[in-house]
Amino acid sequence: MTPVLWPRPGSTPLLPDPDEAREWAQRELADPVYRAAEPTAFDRAARAVRDFLESLFSAPVSGDWGPWAFVVLAVLVVAAIIVSVLIWGRPRSTVRAAPVARALFDDDDARSAAELRADATAAAGRGEWDDAIVLRFRAFARGLTERGIVDPPPGATARAFARSAGETLPILGIPAAEGAAVFDDVRYLGRPGTAESYDLIVRLDETAVRARVSSDAAAVAP
Repeated sequence: MTPVLWPRPGSTPLLPDPDEAREWAQRELADPVYRAAEPTAFDRAARAVRDFLESLFSAPVSGDWGPWAFVVLAVLVVAAIIVSVLIWGRPRSTVRAAPVARALFDDDDARSAAELRADATAAAGRGEWDDAIVLRFRAFARGLTERGIVDPPPGATARAFARSAGETLPILGIPAAEGAAVFDDVRYLGRPGTAESYDLIVRLDETAVRARVSSDAAAVAP
């Protein structure tokens, strides 16, 4: 007769029931050793990238090129971008706004040449010759800067502007110098303006409007 082996009191059964087995497994997996061995999110992402690259370069070559077609296409696109940048330069994200008009002769005046001419005509109609002369000379200067004929540096005087205008448009050489002298007399020296002085500035402005720059930097009036 085979003896029956009974477990001693307080000893753990060798064959646990299902609930005990589940509890043992949970306690075992909760050990920090297992958690440290699990791959991190970075590890999984790196593995995915590696597998993708390996699949590209290890794919068998077939009649339809397979994944290599994407590699060749990517190389062609990159080469096209590089060539376009070398030829046409970097694309501009935004269109630059028109530059703000510069101050004219120590005054911050953003009016256009047409606006200055209109205001000068109105002042002359009222007999305000000082204002009319100053405004019309500024209209003359603004007109040349708007056309890109003269690009004065900040703080340029009326006489310096007249010299630059005469160098670019020789037909304006003497009239511009005379107009600058009248402007300085009225604006800075306090000499009263006259109708004759205003007419001189008007003729200067009208000549500048008609003048054109030739290929050899000489100007002729039609």
